[in-house]
Amino acid sequence: MGSSLSGPFEPLKVAEPPEGSVPANSAPQDTSEERPAQAPIFNNCWSCRLLSGSGLIGAGTYVYLVARRPMKLGYAPGPGAIAQMVIGISIACWGVVILADPKGKAYRVV
Repeated sequence: MGSSLSGPFEPLKVAEPPEGSVPANSAPQDTSEERPAQAPIFNNCWSCRLLSGSGLIGAGTYVYLVARRPMKLGYAPGPGAIAQMVIGISIACWGVVILADPKGKAYRVV
């Protein structure tokens, strides 16, 4: 087939830096200076929280209701069904936490 991995393996050769470019016994940099505060990597906007939170609540509700379906037919719940209900409730609670934003780190994008 046309895979690039089907040919023989050739090791990657890395060029060494010239000897005079980096001194062998260079002193470590002074790290006592304050570094500028970095912006958080993931800024949660209201629409992102609303979409992901409601999606997780819906997914958790679906998992929970699928686990309850045999119980509605009169079957006794087994350990697997109980574990599935617990996982469904946990997923829905995760969605509520995302919507509620208890730490208040999210901001509204205008």
